[in-house]
Amino acid sequence: MKLKTTLIIVAAAAAGGYWVLGGAQASINGARAIGTYSTGAFDEGAAEIVDYDPKTKQLFVVNGDAKTVDILDISEPSEPKKVAEISAANHGKAANSVSIHKDLVALAIQADDKTQPGKVAIYKTSGEFVKDFTVGALPDMVIFSPDGKYVLAACEGEPNDDYSIDPEGTVAVIDISNGVDKGTVKMADFKKWNSSGAPRGARIVKPGATAAQDFEPEYIAVSPDSKTAWVTLQENNAVGVIDIAAGEITNVVGLGFKDHSKIPLDASNKDDKINLATWPVLGMYQPDTIVAFEVGGETYLAVANEGDAKDYDGWSEEVRVKDLTLDAEAFPNAAELQDSANLGRLKTTTSLGDADGDGDHDQIYAYGGRSFSIWNAAGEMIFDSGDEIERILSESFPNEFNSTNDENGSFDNRSDDKGPEPEALEIGKMGDKTYAFVGLERMGGFMIYDVSNPAAPSFVDYVTTRNFEGDPAAGTAGDLAPEGLKFISKSDSPNGKALLAVANEVSGTTTLFELTSD
Repeated sequence: MKLKTTLIIVAAAAAGGYWVLGGAQASINGARAIGTYSTGAFDEGAAEIVDYDPKTKQLFVVNGDAKTVDILDISEPSEPKKVAEISAANHGKAANSVSIHKDLVALAIQADDKTQPGKVAIYKTSGEFVKDFTVGALPDMVIFSPDGKYVLAACEGEPNDDYSIDPEGTVAVIDISNGVDKGTVKMADFKKWNSSGAPRGARIVKPGATAAQDFEPEYIAVSPDSKTAWVTLQENNAVGVIDIAAGEITNVVGLGFKDHSKIPLDASNKDDKINLATWPVLGMYQPDTIVAFEVGGETYLAVANEGDAKDYDGWSEEVRVKDLTLDAEAFPNAAELQDSANLGRLKTTTSLGDADGDGDHDQIYAYGGRSFSIWNAAGEMIFDSGDEIERILSESFPNEFNSTNDENGSFDNRSDDKGPEPEALEIGKMGDKTYAFVGLERMGGFMIYDVSNPAAPSFVDYVTTRNFEGDPAAGTAGDLAPEGLKFISKSDSPNGKALLAVANEVSGTTTLFELTSD
């Protein structure tokens, strides 16, 4: 499949509480926090993935700390209350994801040993257990197809810490069209790529690993007609295409690389300043969340380009640029580039860069696109936000730019890693407008984009409840590290207004935002 990237390069300016782009203000005119439920657990993954049941007016929130899915009553959105929980203990170690369709709840649950097969457990929204299904190692994300006939799980297949065991990454396709009790499982795998390796624009990370072992499914989107699904292979910089009825992966598409000699990034946490500049670096997009949406009868995919490395006790691909041997011809100014105030601190990889196999690096790669992108269903990237997220943060929070998520006073801390790390993503429709909400794992908060024209999205606002004067560990720093987002339409909302539920992993909080429009 062809990849075509269209970048919008614009100047954003603060005006009347909005960020105005291209002179046109989008129709969302407010996003305010109206209620928060706090677990009181700091940096324990106590609020991760969230979904909503419109019938009972309840949120289902993965609580990694308690190894439960917490059920929150939001019939009064300003006062969310925990009313029940579902324990993962009967099925494995901990729930990693939750999805709801009508009166059913699906949980992705990893085994006590994450390298062993996990489970997808199906419950009623009332809390009644129905059935569980054995799936691949480390089921990390679960989703119902829109028609409710299938449940899909991304089984990441991560290695153990010493890398002595590396299970294959798979996608479980569970057919429940004849009822959950008669459900059947097909395991879609990547074995057909063992002989050919990663496609162009993607990568095999670990030397000696097969493609089936190295590909690690992260997040799934399903087409509105429930026929096709797409799964991000984050570390591998690729997306897999799934024929749902067949239970097979039909294609793997490499995402290519972002040219930072043209698109700026801040690459150092040791220069004591904001420095969005161009460098001889290629960025791996490496998306986490992927969401399918429809505009004008066409299906599009929105992805949050967070980035991730394979970094374990037994083996790691991570190295800083200052520790590379750079090819003298490709980098005649290597000493200058490897200064810690320039590229020296930037984390890069040993898996790519030695194009001619002579032991030095001819190219430098960075983790993550620091952006969100939109693809069409034909496999063409039609939009990428470029450096816009970092530029907006540099202007709106110049004293906290690229902070980490568990410590205040950490200006520029994440610039040498993956910047603000766009991770969570959700799509919502208000009136005739379609919006993307992009959660930033490190800085916190979320960006709002109008994606009604998928080829030319416009930035609307950046919304954050983080308090940079507070103490994160004491729970006074607000919401930290959005991991999961859920849009609730006006028709499904308990108060008749569109809402966005945000589950924050580090602060252990779930916050409801009320969205208003012109």
